[in-house]
This record gives sequence, structure tokens and C-alpha cells, in this order.
Amino acid sequence: MTRRTQLYDERRMAIRRCSLWLILLTCFSGSPVQAENLEEKQLVEKAQHTLESFMNDPNLTWFQQHVKDAKALLIIPQQLRAAFFVGADGGSGVLVARDERNGKWSEPVFYTVGGLSLGLQFGGDASEVILLAMTQGAVDSLYASSFKLGGDASIAAGPYGGGIEGATSSNFDADFLSFSRSSGAYAGVSFEGSVIYTDDDANEAYYGKKVRPADILISHSVTNGHSSELRQAVERATGK
Repeated sequence: MTRRTQLYDERRMAIRRCSLWLILLTCFSGSPVQAENLEEKQLVEKAQHTLESFMNDPNLTWFQQHVKDAKALLIIPQQLRAAFFVGADGGSGVLVARDERNGKWSEPVFYTVGGLSLGLQFGGDASEVILLAMTQGAVDSLYASSFKLGGDASIAAGPYGGGIEGATSSNFDADFLSFSRSSGAYAGVSFEGSVIYTDDDANEAYYGKKVRPADILISHSVTNGHSSELRQAVERATGK
């Protein structure tokens, strides 16, 4: 073996060792971080798609014209419901709020919604839901660990749109207006009595540290570049 051949083989082995170390570093340092917040990233992306589909639905003209008046949007891509006289529902969603000082929309905050309802109701469905926070009281309630719709904050069905209950003039005084699109059969759906909880685990996974809603909505102490497309969709929807 010549000296040149020996140097070539040594150089090739060094390159292979470096490549192996790079692969190992990627596997053992990059993958877990990505896996930790994959579910949260998917929820943010689904929320964006839900908002865009609402903005393109010809049955949701009131929503499209008045979403700009909301102080915050809680977007739940999939709210599951089942009922036989007693109903149960639950879902996960993200909230973005508008900064009254500069008009910009916040990074997303993760919440879960669940509750029970009584009445004449049968069946089950999976719905896309958007709650519009119309008052400052609605926004303030979101800083708590949990609050009850219809108790700590009032809620009413938003006017117009397929599958939405008829609205009255008193609905416009509610803290929250709910809009939904359902693919299954369900009667008597109401968010009255549902409880909204802060999803601390999801917030920590998405931002890489423990944070409270106020850290995200008021002090803006954390950011995640992944949310840019959702916030841009909100800006397009609200014209801001």
C-alpha cells in the first residue's frame, strides 16, 4: 500500500466517524425536542385551518364580518360530544388575544374545554368550534386556571351559520359568542356549564418552559416561530 493510498483511507475513515457522530447527535438531541411538542404544533396548525375554513364558509357571514370585533379567539379544531339525555363534551384548543396597545395578536395559549349538559338530547358528533371573546371580562377570565361558561363568564350562540342556534338581541351582551360546524347528528348543544381549563403541560411543551397565560398574553415573555402562520391567518381574518 502506497503512502498516498494510506492517507486516503485514513481520511475516508475520519469522514465516516464524523458522519456517524453527526447522526448520533441528531438522534439523541434533536428528536426528543421535536417529539415533545409535535402534538401541540399539530393543534396550532389545525386551529389555523379551522379559522380559514370558517372564513370561507358562506353560512358564516356574521362571523366573518364581526370577528374583527373580538378581543380574543379560542379555536377548538375538534370538540367531541356524546349524549343520551345527559350530554358530555370535551376538546382542546388554542387562544390568541389582541394587544389593545398595538393591535397585534398574541402567541397561542393552550386550553381544554369540557362539561356536562342536561336536557332532551341524543346522538353524538365532532364539531369545529370558535369562541369569540367579546368583552374585557371574557379576556380577564382566561387568566385563571379554570372558569365556568355561564357562571364566571356568560356565553351565547353566535347569530347565523349552519348548525348554530337562533340568536336574540340579548346574545350580543354575552362575554363569549360560540360558532360551530358539525358533521354528525346532535340536538340541544350548549356550552352553558362547560369549564375551560388552562393546559399547562401543552404550554410548557410548546414554549420549552413553564408559563402562565399572562406570560403569553400580557408580558409576551415567550415566542415560538411555528405560530406565525396561525397569527397571520388571524390578521387576515380580522383585517388587522
